[in-house]
Amino acid sequence: MIAIFTHATATQTAEAAASQVADALRAKPDLVLGLATGGTMRPFNAALVRLHREGKLSFARTTIFNLDDHVGVQAAHPQSFRRFMRETLFDLVDADPACCFMPDGMASNLDAEAASYEARIAAAGGIDLQILGLGHNGHIAYNEPGAPHDSRTRAVVLSADTVMRAAPDFAPGPVPSRGLTMGIGTILTARRIVLIAHGAGKAEAVAQSLRPPPRIECPASALQRHRDVAFYLDMEASALLEAKAQD
Repeated sequence: MIAIFTHATATQTAEAAASQVADALRAKPDLVLGLATGGTMRPFNAALVRLHREGKLSFARTTIFNLDDHVGVQAAHPQSFRRFMRETLFDLVDADPACCFMPDGMASNLDAEAASYEARIAAAGGIDLQILGLGHNGHIAYNEPGAPHDSRTRAVVLSADTVMRAAPDFAPGPVPSRGLTMGIGTILTARRIVLIAHGAGKAEAVAQSLRPPPRIECPASALQRHRDVAFYLDMEASALLEAKAQD
């Protein structure tokens, strides 16, 4: 079942989603938390940092798994997912660095790294709460259209759309064409999932994600198979939902 929560602005959407993380951590301080990167996560991470500074949120006993990483991008690169997480969250809260995991896109053996990442998640007892963003083409993590809904952590080829959208951020250097990502099947094993989307550019992807049945052309539609999913949307991202419901 997918619950939908709509807020007026992206900031309000991020704050509402962050409050769900805070509630979950208060209920279970040793929560296993799945996190994401990307522009959608900047206001969300900022909301988490604010709650931490206000004494309303602690990551001290939390284990964190991030969804994905670029293949072949050094950790120090300005567009590195590792750098993004350090600068927007990890270095600003009380998370234990030894308990913050990301798939390593610089690994010499990506298949072995993927298998190891799956094993780490299993050893932690599985993910209690997984945060997701949503790509313009409906991708979740780096699971592009066509990704099997039972897929596990693996190296993938990024779609032309994803590469094109990333190009301005990487200019004038090369844009990564591959990613190392949790699979859709891995994501669906999380006990609870929260997806955050804002902006008019995500409206079509949101509508397609919620239109039955689940289908590989829209990776996020696989979330319809999960029993506990919440979409946190701003008004622009939710703009097409009523229209789609009438189709």
